Amino acid sequence: MRRLSLAVLFLLAATPAVALTPALTRTPPPEATPKPVTETFFGTPIVDPYRYLEDVKNPAVAAWMQSQADYARAALDAIPGRAPLLARIKRFADAAPAHLNDVRRRPNDLYFYLKRATGDDQYKLCFRRGMVSGEKILVDPQALAKASSKPHAINWFEPSASGRYVAYGMSAGGAEDADLYVVDSATGKRLLGPVTRADYGGVSWVGDDSGFFFTRLQPLTADMTAVDKFQKPRALFVRLGRDVDDAPSVLAFDSPGVTMSPVDDVPVVYPLPETSYVAGVIAHGTDREIAFYVAPTVEAIAGHAQWRKLVDPGDEITAVDSAGDRLFALSHKDATRFRVLETSLTHPDWAHARVLIEQGAGVLTGLARAADGLFVTRRDGAVSHLLRVDLKTGGISEISVPLAGSIELNGIDYRLPGALLTLQSWTRAAQIYRVAGSSVINTRLQPRGRFDEMPDFVSTEVLVKSHDGALVPLSIIHKRGVKLDGSNPTILYGYASYGFTEEPFFSPSRLAWLERGGVFAVANPRGSGAFGQDWYKAGFQASKPNSWLDFIACAEYLVAQRYTSSAKLAIWGGSAGGILIGRAMTERPDLFAVAISAVGVLDTLRAEFTANGIQNISEFGSVKSESGFRALVAMSTYHQIKDGVKYPAVLFTAGVNDPRVDVWHSTKTAARLRAASSSGKPVLLRLDYDSGHGIGDTQTQTEQERADVFAFALWQFGVPEFRSP
Repeated sequence: MRRLSLAVLFLLAATPAVALTPALTRTPPPEATPKPVTETFFGTPIVDPYRYLEDVKNPAVAAWMQSQADYARAALDAIPGRAPLLARIKRFADAAPAHLNDVRRRPNDLYFYLKRATGDDQYKLCFRRGMVSGEKILVDPQALAKASSKPHAINWFEPSASGRYVAYGMSAGGAEDADLYVVDSATGKRLLGPVTRADYGGVSWVGDDSGFFFTRLQPLTADMTAVDKFQKPRALFVRLGRDVDDAPSVLAFDSPGVTMSPVDDVPVVYPLPETSYVAGVIAHGTDREIAFYVAPTVEAIAGHAQWRKLVDPGDEITAVDSAGDRLFALSHKDATRFRVLETSLTHPDWAHARVLIEQGAGVLTGLARAADGLFVTRRDGAVSHLLRVDLKTGGISEISVPLAGSIELNGIDYRLPGALLTLQSWTRAAQIYRVAGSSVINTRLQPRGRFDEMPDFVSTEVLVKSHDGALVPLSIIHKRGVKLDGSNPTILYGYASYGFTEEPFFSPSRLAWLERGGVFAVANPRGSGAFGQDWYKAGFQASKPNSWLDFIACAEYLVAQRYTSSAKLAIWGGSAGGILIGRAMTERPDLFAVAISAVGVLDTLRAEFTANGIQNISEFGSVKSESGFRALVAMSTYHQIKDGVKYPAVLFTAGVNDPRVDVWHSTKTAARLRAASSSGKPVLLRLDYDSGHGIGDTQTQTEQERADVFAFALWQFGVPEFRSP
């Protein structure tokens, strides 16, 4: 599960009546019939009235889903004002000639990146030599989309050590069932593929470009269930020119000397620069703490590696890098805001490791080693900073960047000095910069757009007091000089899981909201990593209620300060953020006019029985323990809905092919909410049959969804252009 990335207390004297759109005056599709299933957990009976909707391949269920999707589509299309709003979203999105993502560097001035030009519906894999040479398109997913009538997307890519080859993963329809391919970067000729079951990627090339490690899922047989899909993955070594099915297993749950669960652990193998070793990293479900092993490269390539553990999850290390025998780590052990440590690769001793950077007021968020030092990012509030550690002297210097906002490290190669940085803020679009010594220079790789800098829009950063006195970070983006009269249409957005922090990001589609006088606020409740590990764990499993209570406090702040009122407040979140949105709505239905759940986790009692569910037990818990059950039922929107309550208008958006959060989270919760709510407000189920979790969506799909979200909220707020005469 991964992410996607608003408020109220001052009530209007009377909420304006909202006229129905023409679409909702017609007969709605049939409601789902309850067919209760009762289970007892630790003495507590739990009724699940719509369990049967989980069987999405059942013809009757599929027909019901289609009828709901058709009804929602007609209702959204009929909202007055939606079409011109979509046109504005498209205008802002197409204002820059192109958008770039994930830039990589290789020696000899080679650059690889994903690029979507104006008029393109999907990102293409591109390659160039230097900043002035011509660009070459290596992979164009749109060609496959035209041939198959299904949208295709590049899930991941990795150039070889010299840049001669590029491995990439491609999937269709948002399902993320990636096939692996290899192309020659000079000729564009395909050398390998499709190789199935490459969802995780994990590609890392050996230094002579002769082959690569990658992580492959196990084959599914007829007697397996969906839960088996992500179990028992293996890291393999593939030699170019040889049959992939003969590739030796390098690291897996049955590797000698390795502690790895076959159920929820994922292995990744990569060569350690300037050594004769490879690293084996094991991710334990969604835990951030890793296990780290090393083995001789020759043994690993041959498939009989003797692994030696250097990092245990108990060391509380979340990232590592190296320089020869020097091993660097980002750790939160005895340092909730993290510190950077160094020990020896051959003789590790974390108990007596050298502290390169001690924890401070800010949160250390990442590290990467280049030829001229170890780069480290630190976040202070909503602003990130870039540090460099001189590996000869141990001296630490801060590199001044030209924009106060977020920093994403890209294009780091241990053979090359400096780094590439993607810098952006709430009100300034992303640009790609190169660090050269102490200078930071715009590469001009990312073309500028006419709306990249919007001086009429500003952001305000505040700390909001929550129910227990904790101070919650809240970013509020709005027009300069916004009137605090309680009348502004407002969206409050949040996520608050996995320790993920919503850092400043620029959204062209958001401009269409802001230019209308809308306010867009982003909260980082507990469960995020805004203030480090303690902040994350304070919104985790049994303490998860802090997440939605913090979110509610942010909503109340926006109302109390008169940015908005409950009649003009929407909340929006996706994936694990569905817990935040759903539970804020069910806890305080009076506080919001609209709730929008995007591919949301909404039935947490059933989540662990899905293909991706086991991997998330470490984040949310399991019904197999009493404490886990109690925590999960508390955070389950589906089970917290009560009959006869006046709930807000709700828009559920979901991809039918979602491999991360099954679509039935949305369908079951929509059915339950429709039956329970006494407000008479619409509950729409917007389903996209060519989408999954949103990863890999085309530009058209993204723009259409944004228009639906904004138009639905403005319609329910009673904004004149969006309601029927």
